[in-house]
This record gives sequence, C-alpha cells and structure tokens, in this order.
Amino acid sequence: MTETTQELKHTALHAQHAELGANFTDFGGWDMPLKYGSELAEHKAVRSTAGLFDLSHMGEVYLSGPQAGTALNTALAGNFTIMKVGKAKYSLILDAEGKIIDDLIVYRLAEEEFLVVPNAGNAEVVAAALQERAAGFDVQVDNASARQSLIAVQGPNAQAIVSKLAADAETVQSVTELKYYAAAKLVLGGIDVLLARTGYTGEDGFELIIDNGQAAELWAKIIAVGADHELVPCGLAARDSLRLEAGMPLYGNELSLDRTPFDAGFGPVVSFKKEEDFVGRKALESLREQTPARKLVGLKGLGKRAGRGGYAIVKDGATVGEITSGQPSPTLGYPVALGYVDAEFSEVGTELEVDLRGKTLPFVVVEMPFYTRAK
Repeated sequence: MTETTQELKHTALHAQHAELGANFTDFGGWDMPLKYGSELAEHKAVRSTAGLFDLSHMGEVYLSGPQAGTALNTALAGNFTIMKVGKAKYSLILDAEGKIIDDLIVYRLAEEEFLVVPNAGNAEVVAAALQERAAGFDVQVDNASARQSLIAVQGPNAQAIVSKLAADAETVQSVTELKYYAAAKLVLGGIDVLLARTGYTGEDGFELIIDNGQAAELWAKIIAVGADHELVPCGLAARDSLRLEAGMPLYGNELSLDRTPFDAGFGPVVSFKKEEDFVGRKALESLREQTPARKLVGLKGLGKRAGRGGYAIVKDGATVGEITSGQPSPTLGYPVALGYVDAEFSEVGTELEVDLRGKTLPFVVVEMPFYTRAK
C-alpha cells in the first residue's frame, strides 16, 4: 500500500467493499470502490434490476434556525424560502464572478431546517462558504459530513427493495408514495433514515442518509432484502456511465470555476426573482442577455470509437470545442459525449467531428438526455 493510498479517507463501509472484492480508486481524496467485477454488468443491473452504491464521500451540511431559508437564499443561486417541507431542489453555489463552485441538492426537512448535499471533493469548501455566508443571520450551520453516510438504491426494482425494509404498512406507503425530488424521515430496517427519492443514474431510486455507526447494518439489510430483486453492488465506474447516459453533469468535468450557469445551460436554476442579493448575482445579471461563447451540448458518435474528456471537437478542420465526458453507451450501443462547443455550432443536428488522437470521426449534436427511462 502506497503512502498516497494510506492518506485517502475511508467511508464507514470500506471494509464491506473490500470483503466484496472491490477494486478501489481515489475519488476526491476518498478510497472508493470503482467496481466489484464487471462495470458493464453493474451498469446494466441498474438499468434492468437494481444497483447499490456507497456515496458516503458526499457531504451533508445542515442549516437550522429562523433565518435558515434566507441565509441559503444569499448563499446559493436558488430560492429556498418558497420550498415546501419535504421537497428537494437542485442548485448551485457560485463565486462573486458567477462561476460554479459546486452543484448540490438542498432538502427542506422542516420550516427552519435544511440539508445541503455537496459533492465529495467540494464538501469542505462548500461547508466553509455556507458558514461564512450565513454570518449575521439567525441560523446554525452544522457540517455533518464526517458523521453521516449515504447509500443509494437505484433501478427499476429500487422501490420494491426499499419497501421491504419497512416494518409496517404505513411506512411502506410512505416509501411508495414518496415523489421524485422529495424526502422523508422514516425508520427502515429498524434504523432512523432520511429517505430521498433522488439519484444520479437516470433511473428511479432512493438515497438513504444515516449516521456512520448504522451504515454497515443498513448496507447488509439492503443486500439481504435485495437478493430476490437481483440487486448488485455497484462502483463509481457504473455511476459515471449511468449519469453520462442520463445527461447529468459531473463537477470537474462539465461544471467548474471556469464556467457560469449560463455556459452549462443551467440558467433556469438561478433565481433572479428572489429579493436576496446572492453571491454572484451582480456578475450573472450582466451576462443574462449575452450568448455564452461556448455551450454545453450532447454528442452522438456516428462511428464505433468514443471521444474522451479533453479531446478536441472540430468543424471544417478548425477546433470549435472540447469534450468534457465521453464513452461508449452500454445501453444505447453507440458512443456518447458531453462537451462545450462554440455557440454557433450548438444547435441540435449540427454535424461535427472529434479528434481521436489524430483521426477525426463524425459526431452530431443531439437532444439531451441521451437516455430516458420508461415510466
């Protein structure tokens, strides 16, 4: 074991992954399972039956108090004072120039309590920014990232699996009737859980937040009840291919401090109707009527080879963009990619090429997402 590996952080489920024979990778400073066997089989399981993910490297930051909603309205791009209790909202945290520090999900757990879930590599940065931006408001900020775990069950059989953890009919009903982008505090498998109908795969599914001390017990119970529903433990490789098919951005690829919400097509995520002067508002207001120099698009490969992150996107021999994420789509059977292209070439149907290390192959701009589950 190298010195670098020894310095990586471990989730509360690391021993369980090792026991299952996981191949590990460094992700945001965490030693995370990349795959357990075949990443293709894990991908297909999520699309056809169900997959189980450890996402405990993600952050959990709680804001509570009479001005929690107002504080969030100044700290983030969305409008949270109008959220209903039990609902979730996708949002962005920006710097003063309107550039993206992170994308995240905000849950309203009570009238005066919110949960912010940032990405793994940005958890501490986001927590510190929220603490700083909440100064002067009647609100308490609690970074619980090191104390809590997050487990996801994703796929067509996810509801049946999670329902089996319920001890009574009332809790089963709470699971089955939970709407997309909503959350509820329930007892599942005898454990207090925050259950959210959210995910990063393009499938129906749930994310379960629990204290670290109960993660291993809940993981084991999910595997046990999932046995009859072809549940498969899945690593980050499958998670990446699944989110790409679903057209979902990854921070560090599609989103970064070099991009504004307008570049990424996330203008609607930004609330200019709210009264609060949120960080980045002034910069974005000056950009609202401008067309970004480059826009994020989806690309379908017309050949067999896939474009990868960093590959040049070409039009008539000139470089007009760059791929941010790309690989063959296991579900669709052809290469797919996300990338930024000059705005004039961003229309659906535009024919482009990708430079695959000296050889250009044809790609076309397509509607997003690449894959949409049948409902």
